[in-house]
Amino acid sequence: MEISSFPLFQGGQMGEAPSAMPALDNTFALILAGGSGTRFWPLSRNAKPKQLLDLFGTGTLLEQTIRRLEGLVPFENILILTNDLQVNAVRAIATMLPPENIFAEPAKRDTAPAVALGIGLVAARNPDAVMMVLPSDQLIEDTTAYHAVMRDALAAAEKSDGLVTIGIRPTWPCPSYGYIERGSHAHIDGLDLENRPVEVKRFREKPSTDLAEQFIAQGNFSWNAGMFVWALPTVIRQLATHAPELAGFVSELCHSTDIHATVAAQFPKLTPISIDYALMENADRVLNIEATFDWDDVGSWVSIAKYLEKFGAENRANEPITEIDSENNIIFNARPGTRIALLGVDDLIIVQTSDALLIANRHQADAIKKLSDLLPKELL
Repeated sequence: MEISSFPLFQGGQMGEAPSAMPALDNTFALILAGGSGTRFWPLSRNAKPKQLLDLFGTGTLLEQTIRRLEGLVPFENILILTNDLQVNAVRAIATMLPPENIFAEPAKRDTAPAVALGIGLVAARNPDAVMMVLPSDQLIEDTTAYHAVMRDALAAAEKSDGLVTIGIRPTWPCPSYGYIERGSHAHIDGLDLENRPVEVKRFREKPSTDLAEQFIAQGNFSWNAGMFVWALPTVIRQLATHAPELAGFVSELCHSTDIHATVAAQFPKLTPISIDYALMENADRVLNIEATFDWDDVGSWVSIAKYLEKFGAENRANEPITEIDSENNIIFNARPGTRIALLGVDDLIIVQTSDALLIANRHQADAIKKLSDLLPKELL
């Protein structure tokens, strides 16, 4: 287990914070960087899931997530939660962070216990902090717009009694995302933000395609991006009301004289549940700011395709290919010195690594993870 002591840092000087935003050394970020490597098999493995891959030739998604925070959060205030299987790879990528800021959970317990662990770790350093919770595996390229939205989210979280979510404007009726039903503009005394938050009416979990189409037609729904911002006193009060088991765990962390022993003993006992179910859907007040930045959760090989080079009739590949009479194929070749050639094939996903070859119908990309139940353990 990789839990370390956490001294009180003073915060780095990375530029002056806007007046509406909390003081820079009072802002923290928790990056969730665990998960499995099934969707992008065979390139991804359990020890190297999507966020640890360089899929676009621009660095791993985890590194991009960290770098994107520069100017919003001092590096010494960025924490990463991962697991024992991936912690070494995370450390190799996150060299800009203090080593003690990278933690391996002692057991797999879903996002609510993970977030509670992060809240406790931050609260032990600064109980009045304003904190972001961020996935590590999303592609966001417009850093300027991202900073503008997140600054406003931090200000809204500090000045209100609400938990702030970041929503994504839907571009199609996706049935695999959660949706946020947005209400009226939120009034927060003393704040007039460019990216104004609204009150959240309710969360709607993964709908049918027909229902998702209704949401989009209605015009007041956002995709739930899994990004949260809150002031620690606010979120701890909400946990005490709606998730007392997690609140008790946070309290133990804050008062522990041996954080290693507390986490090792208590974390595995926590009920596995998502943060949406445990807290966000029940909280007394939730606010939503809709993103103005680009966003892609790159959830499958089909999502990756549009960022790859085009060859022939809509074939997409990360390396040059040879093709005749082949259309709409996705090719990712991670085996140096080899060439992939296509003849008369359409709608395939072909991924080649040093020890495995995937050939799949692109219309079944979401089912690739099912292969993990059948593959030899050494290939997972």
